[in-house]
Amino acid sequence: MVKAPGVMAVDDLEEIRRRKLMELQAQRQRELEELAKQEEMARRIEEQKRMILKAILDPEARERLSRIKLAHPDVAEAVENQLIALAQSGKIRAKITDEMLKEILKRAMPKKRETKIIRK
Repeated sequence: MVKAPGVMAVDDLEEIRRRKLMELQAQRQRELEELAKQEEMARRIEEQKRMILKAILDPEARERLSRIKLAHPDVAEAVENQLIALAQSGKIRAKITDEMLKEILKRAMPKKRETKIIRK
């Protein structure tokens, strides 16, 4: 059978579709593997952070920081990163107490704006 120019056979179309589907499945598999690697890396980093914080904070300070994390996750993250950096550079010599953490948090918390109502 002779094909007219510019006309594809049904078999050719099926082959193109099959190849395209296989390419999409392979790409999806690579994306899933990459996502799994990123999640594992994030989990490892969190575990390392947790271990460092456990080593430098006393139990009351750790509890306070975990409560702050619920209310102000961005502030808690910044304080955690600051404490970890200080610990890794060797600037923290003793465990940080709850009172010390309170002082650190006072400096890290955003200033509250006071609203005054003036009636005329």
